[in-house]
Amino acid sequence: MAYLNENFLKLKAGYLFPEIARRVKAFVDQSGGSVDGLIRCGIGDVTEPLPSVVREAMHKAVDEMGKRETFRGYGPEQGYEFLRSAIAEGDYRSRGIQISPDEIFVSDGSKCDTANFLDILGGTNRIAMMDPVYPVYVDTNVMNGNAGDAGVDGRFGNLVYLNCNPENGFCPELPKEKVDVIYLCYPNNPTGTVASRSQLERWVSYARGCGAIILFDAAYAAYVSDSDVPRSIFEIDGARECAVEFQSFSKNGGFTGTRCAFTVVPKSLEFTTRAGERHSVSALWSRRQSTKFNGVSYIIQRAAESLYTTDGRRQVAELIEHYMGNAAILCDGARKAGLTVFGGTNAPYIWVRNPDGISSWTVFDRILHEARVVVTPGVGFGLQGEGYFRISAFNSRANAEEVAERLQRMIW
Repeated sequence: MAYLNENFLKLKAGYLFPEIARRVKAFVDQSGGSVDGLIRCGIGDVTEPLPSVVREAMHKAVDEMGKRETFRGYGPEQGYEFLRSAIAEGDYRSRGIQISPDEIFVSDGSKCDTANFLDILGGTNRIAMMDPVYPVYVDTNVMNGNAGDAGVDGRFGNLVYLNCNPENGFCPELPKEKVDVIYLCYPNNPTGTVASRSQLERWVSYARGCGAIILFDAAYAAYVSDSDVPRSIFEIDGARECAVEFQSFSKNGGFTGTRCAFTVVPKSLEFTTRAGERHSVSALWSRRQSTKFNGVSYIIQRAAESLYTTDGRRQVAELIEHYMGNAAILCDGARKAGLTVFGGTNAPYIWVRNPDGISSWTVFDRILHEARVVVTPGVGFGLQGEGYFRISAFNSRANAEEVAERLQRMIW
């Protein structure tokens, strides 16, 4: 008899976004199947077309695949050298951060990488993560058997939760107990806030002091506009000895449907076995990828490379300007509606406090039914998210303006 991985049975009944889809479907069905006027600001999916430089690179790569002399079969699981070099230079060396191409691993998504990285970490690690937080971090640890059992409040017994709230600027305090693995995400999803250099310095110092590893999700790094806000954990001295960074082309280049991302694993990063033997994390990650991953297609990697050209950088900047313009409009609309707003300055998410005493799912349903707008209930991101909702700025300008107006027309 084949047995299940029973850890999957510990997961909540539905992942956050499928539950949102279920409620939206029910609303649409009640409306006679009409989606007229329904605006989706829930899932953080991009809406604008792929940049022309990307499309041109893809067409060229497709033509190469049609000729015997330029055809490509299996590529390197770690990524083609041309893209790894472009990333190293464009995202790191050009900003004074010493990252080499062979420390970069190209993948099909940072969501996948944050989950798959658990493959090379031991099962007895004490794991800390922010709350509210991107749900994938928690759920994948549950699947791997790292989280223990859920309590009545929904929190898992073997996880250390780092509370994020307005009082600490949505950057958590250091844990009072020793932990081994730390999830940090900045610019933050869902709160749209950032961590200062001094805050990240404290986390790096803590991790080095207790031998912990920081899993740093920087998928929205391109949206940072303030010059004094770090875009990478590797801007912090000592991070090469304690951190891994996940980045993505999904939100800056519009690759949510074409899939390309990368993870940076410094060669100087080492951790130990139970017997005290030290091993290279980079070598283990490379081994994992070579075994379980066949690499991102040549066509998509050429497309990603194009984002580092002069035209590519300009077109990325235009996309970011568009979405952040939406964020400014949505922030202004929510404030004019009398709501308290966080984020939306260096990230494409707006984190909004509910009126007192109203739950996140209640506000979600009210906004859906009264304004015909889909948002994301804050409690879906963790216990500390109760009392908030998230608005995504990934939309057309016309939709952003309409949502801002509809929020102001609601009676709060």
